Amino acid sequence: MVDWDIAASTAAVFVGGGPAVPPAEAQEAVAELTRLARAAEHHVRELTGMGAGLPIPEAVVLDRRAWVKAAASGLDALTSRALAAQPQTAEAMTGKRVMAKSAGVQTGLALAFLGTKVLGQYEPFGQDGSGGRLLLVAPNIVHAERALNVPAEEFRLWVCLHETTHRLQFSAVSWLTDYFVDEVGRFIAGIEDGQSNFFSRFPDVIRSARGGTLGLVEAMQSPSQRRAFDRLVALSTLLEGHADFVMDAVGPQVVPSVVKIRRRFTERRKGGSLLDRLLRVLLGVDAKIQQYEQGGAFARHVHERVGMEGLNAVWRSPNTLPTRAEISAPDAWLRRINP
Repeated sequence: MVDWDIAASTAAVFVGGGPAVPPAEAQEAVAELTRLARAAEHHVRELTGMGAGLPIPEAVVLDRRAWVKAAASGLDALTSRALAAQPQTAEAMTGKRVMAKSAGVQTGLALAFLGTKVLGQYEPFGQDGSGGRLLLVAPNIVHAERALNVPAEEFRLWVCLHETTHRLQFSAVSWLTDYFVDEVGRFIAGIEDGQSNFFSRFPDVIRSARGGTLGLVEAMQSPSQRRAFDRLVALSTLLEGHADFVMDAVGPQVVPSVVKIRRRFTERRKGGSLLDRLLRVLLGVDAKIQQYEQGGAFARHVHERVGMEGLNAVWRSPNTLPTRAEISAPDAWLRRINP
């Protein structure tokens, strides 16, 4: 589907190096982020009750070019595993090398743009089958804290609270990685059917374009893709919203300026130049912001109603994950889980 080597090399050319930081200051930022990531996970575990007894691997602090290469490698591992579970789909993809190279260039350009925005992420697995890695993009974190004019150490800890929550979600919930891979595989398996029936749904595609990126993407999908896509959107929204809820719940105890940081960070998410906003829409970044808001509202509502133990019920099994509709109607999820 995508030549990931081309994607990585393209992204590395166009991503840029980030803000100018003296070597000593850069080394200090790396050391501090490494320390804060470990401290943040202790705070997250104490709040959520998740991950007791599990080791806390050291975070990987890197620059933009290293991040785009790591992101391409992680996506390669994800799609390879997903396709391995869908042998017919993998066979259908064989031989489409020209398409893969073109897709590699396009994906590389997208990664280059995202590489200037991403503060961190959790990679559930690597190409060599090793465990997951927490990645923190130091230049982007430094750039953001300067732009927001907030205390550097507090902002860095606040970011680490979000990202270590993602690591804990995957490390403490044993079935989550396989569930995610399976759903990606089901989504990919619907690509051929979606392409073959595209023109029969063309009027729906045109009408849905006014609904933004997600509306357009969904209109282009086959029915089987849509079902997998709904489950992936629901999961992603839960993961992002849960992490946002946790970082703000822990924040007041360990980040004195958390209210100011949250306010300014939320404003920054919505800002940017016209070109920046256009690219965010095209790449679905604005849809990602909506996921933070919707998922955060779900987590806060459930926590207010049934506490942390009740919220942690989402991680019992794939059957207790909220559906896409239940994300917007948390009481419906509560009735289903606790009839």
